[in-house]
Amino acid sequence: MRLGFSVKVVGRPGLRSHDSRRWQNDPHLSVSLAYLRDVFLYLENQSIRMYRLSADLAPYLTHPTFTQFHRQIEECETELAAIGTLAREQGLRLSFHAGAHVVLNSPNAFQRKRATEELTTLAQMLDAMQLNAEAMIVVHVGGLYHNHDLALATFAEAFNGLPGNTQKRIALEHDDRRFGVVDCLWLHQKVGVRLVFDLLHHTILNPTHIPAPQALAACLATWPPNQIPKIHISTPATEMVRDRRGEPHPPRLNRHSHYVNPFVVIDFLQSLPRMRDFDMMLEAKAKDLALLQLRKHMQQFAPHLCDTWHIE
Repeated sequence: MRLGFSVKVVGRPGLRSHDSRRWQNDPHLSVSLAYLRDVFLYLENQSIRMYRLSADLAPYLTHPTFTQFHRQIEECETELAAIGTLAREQGLRLSFHAGAHVVLNSPNAFQRKRATEELTTLAQMLDAMQLNAEAMIVVHVGGLYHNHDLALATFAEAFNGLPGNTQKRIALEHDDRRFGVVDCLWLHQKVGVRLVFDLLHHTILNPTHIPAPQALAACLATWPPNQIPKIHISTPATEMVRDRRGEPHPPRLNRHSHYVNPFVVIDFLQSLPRMRDFDMMLEAKAKDLALLQLRKHMQQFAPHLCDTWHIE
């Protein structure tokens, strides 16, 4: 079981995930890939084998006005192939998570078109890296738009309209507000999309009261047998927050904690019957530090699980 984290490296100051300069300064995918080589070296040093790439790796790539940025993938074919080779040599699993603005089920045709363009270019980058189908783009269903069934049907229609290579890269994640595991299983049956199970989302939104092990098993079953599924693990923030007037408020439970509560993960893994292997992407504000701490705590408090699941 590979453990991963998303985008920002916290444990090594100075490492950048992507070229974040504004358009006036001519940012470019080539700069992002140079940054990634340094990130990969850090990951290798820490024996981290899964990493979520920034969805902004190629800045302004699909911007409708800034056409000067539209050919970055073609301009970086050699560099993309090289970074893919480095990832394979390290046994590093890569992925993207599409931004919140990427909404395939939007009732707005222009927004659906923009979502299709962005997902297609992310898929093209993974293809140019020559990575297998386990390198994916995670998306959410999108908005409810006052009609639950129509929102699901619109997603299915938009998904079927994606290029074939893009469809093969997509994995669908349920959320904590609108669309639960059952909704995503319906979409899997309709369009064949793989599902990513998220423990915190399922804890918050589970209207049909499916036990987490059963929901996980259903999501894992949507993956082809030759691919290792991945899931998302996080625990909610518990610290008090203050509003602009300094008044105290409890935190929102869907906000990720800085570090992952190891006992939640241990209890979850111990609740599972023996099932197919999967990887765990940690969603925590401390990023790589949270991963290293969880790995340490797992070895301390549950070494038997580390052996059973071959956690690395």
